[in-house]
Amino acid sequence: MADADASVAAVIVNYNAGAALVDCVRSLRAEGVDTVVVVDNRSSDGSAAAAAAADAGVRVVDAGANLGYGAAANRGVAALPEPPEPYVLVLNPDVVVEPGTVKALVAALERDPQLAVVGPRVEDPGGALYPSARQFPDLLVAAGHAFLGYVAPNNRYSRAYKLLDWDHGTAGCVDWVSGACLLARRDAYRAVGGFDEAYFMYVEDVDLCWRLGRAGWKVGYEPGGRVVHQGGVSTDQRAYRMILEHHRSLWRFACRTTTGGRRAALPAVAFGLVARTGLAWGHRALDGWRGARRHPARAVAGADHAE
Repeated sequence: MADADASVAAVIVNYNAGAALVDCVRSLRAEGVDTVVVVDNRSSDGSAAAAAAADAGVRVVDAGANLGYGAAANRGVAALPEPPEPYVLVLNPDVVVEPGTVKALVAALERDPQLAVVGPRVEDPGGALYPSARQFPDLLVAAGHAFLGYVAPNNRYSRAYKLLDWDHGTAGCVDWVSGACLLARRDAYRAVGGFDEAYFMYVEDVDLCWRLGRAGWKVGYEPGGRVVHQGGVSTDQRAYRMILEHHRSLWRFACRTTTGGRRAALPAVAFGLVARTGLAWGHRALDGWRGARRHPARAVAGADHAE
C-alpha cells in the first residue's frame, strides 16, 4: 500500500470557517498529507489567509464568489498538481481528522478496486456518532423522516434512512456517505464529472454516490477512520438560506431519481418540501428564540448574521 503522503491530496471547501480551518489543515499534515488545496468561497473573515500564514504549503484557490460546496470542490480537484495523486480527500473546514484515518481510508480503497468512495466514522465534538453512512430513501421513508424527524427523531423512517440499527463499528458498503469528509478514487470521480454543480449546498454527496452506483462503482464506510465534525460553522451564518437550499437540493434529487409511474407522485413531493421548508424555518426560529433567552448577550453579538 502506498503511503498516505504519496497517494492522497486534500481539498477543503472554506467559507468563513475561522480558526477551524487552521485546525483542519493541521490535522491533515499530521496524517502525512502533503498536497492541501483550500478553495475559498469568498470568505470575509480572513480564514483562508490565516491558514496560508500558518502553513506556507497550503494552496488557496479564490473561487471568486460563493459557488457552493460541490462547485468549489470541483475547482479544488481541478487545481491539484500533476501527476495526480490517485485519491482525493474532500472535506469541510470544520473537520479534524483523527490519527490513522487517512491510512485506514486508503487501505479500504486499495482492498477493493470497485470501491469509488469511502467515508470515515464521523463524530461531533462531544464524541457522539453522526450517522454519516445512509441509504437512499424511497418516497415513503423520505416522507416519514421529513415530517416525523422533528417531533419523533427515533421514528422508524428516520432510523431506516440513517441506518441507525446498523452496526457503525463495522466496515461495509452503503448507498452514500457524507461529503463532510470522504476519500474518492480520482479516476472514478472524474469519470462521473465530480459533484453536480447544480446543487449549491446539500445532497451533492448523495447525488455523487448515486451516479457512481449507476456507473458500476461501490461506496464504502470505514470506521477505522474517524473525524470530528464541529458542524454548522459556515452554514449557520446563513441558516435560513441554507434551509431553503437544502430543500431545493432534495427536489432536484427527487426529480433526477424518480422514474416511471412514481413520477406521478412528484407534485406531492413538491408540496411536502415546501411545507417542510416552512416547518424547518419555524424550528430554527424557535431554537434561536430559546437561545436568545438563555444567552441574550450572545444573541446580540450574532445579530448581524441573521437573515
